[in-house]
Amino acid sequence: MALVLLFLNIILINFINGLPVSDDDIVIIDNIDNSIDDSDVIDLSSLQPNAFGSPDNESGDALAAWTESSLMNAEETGRYAEGDILIPKYARNGVRDQSFRWPKGHIPYVIEGQYSQQQRDTIMKAIADYHRLTCIRFVPYSGQTDYIVIKSANTGCWSSVGRLGGRQEVNLQSPGCLSKKGTVLHELLHAIGFMHEQSRPERDDFVKVKYENIKSGSENNFRKEDTKRSNDFGISYDYNSVMHYSEYAFSKNSKKTIEPMISGVTLGQREGLSRSDVKKINNMYNCKKDEPQTGWVGSIWQSLFGDKSKYN
Repeated sequence: MALVLLFLNIILINFINGLPVSDDDIVIIDNIDNSIDDSDVIDLSSLQPNAFGSPDNESGDALAAWTESSLMNAEETGRYAEGDILIPKYARNGVRDQSFRWPKGHIPYVIEGQYSQQQRDTIMKAIADYHRLTCIRFVPYSGQTDYIVIKSANTGCWSSVGRLGGRQEVNLQSPGCLSKKGTVLHELLHAIGFMHEQSRPERDDFVKVKYENIKSGSENNFRKEDTKRSNDFGISYDYNSVMHYSEYAFSKNSKKTIEPMISGVTLGQREGLSRSDVKKINNMYNCKKDEPQTGWVGSIWQSLFGDKSKYN
């Protein structure tokens, strides 16, 4: 009986961690110590050579044909590495197999794209989620050496991974990339330093890739990272991560290209950061935080584990 209860608890915890964090589930940041130095590198070698190139209008045209009723996510229409990862040839960083974390989790940014007020509000809501739930801070650009520029060029949804050095772009083509807040969160999370969830080395234990349904030339988008070069930051595989592909990503025949091992699971929501997304960000940037104290998720946590202080 005890083993059954333990198993049910584990399932429930994984389910909770995969849910998008709502406004009612407040995470309290209580002891911020997220100092990151320039030696904290992010390995990009698994992306070579496909990630290095120039933005292209064909990706923009493909996105222009995308609608919210499409089977795949907006950022899965691109011709870049894994659909939306691009390190432009003009990037300052001369070391092509690595980038860096942002010192202290502070990311200077400027919005240059031509957006409606509603679209700009979507970007700011995504930034507000990072501020509310993590130690990441997007700060207005004021002459810093390293910063991101949010653009709206007709080149699709794409971003580099981590801090490359100097000016780097995050492209959010209007209106497709602004249809859901989760798409903005997704591209900004690349810039923060994260790869796609289904690229994790252990992904075959959780999903099955249906290569027979993948568009010719897109097979490399489903490659796995090397165990020695990846870091899960202590968080288990998350079907519901805002960084996970949809089930129909890069499909050539409207059939699924990736299926979860567990039936009834929806892959890759774009509504908001999952709890596991939040934990990975804060673990990566050494942010100390409490578990949720309010909302229904906090109530379940308390009912399962009670006063967490007695476990410390």
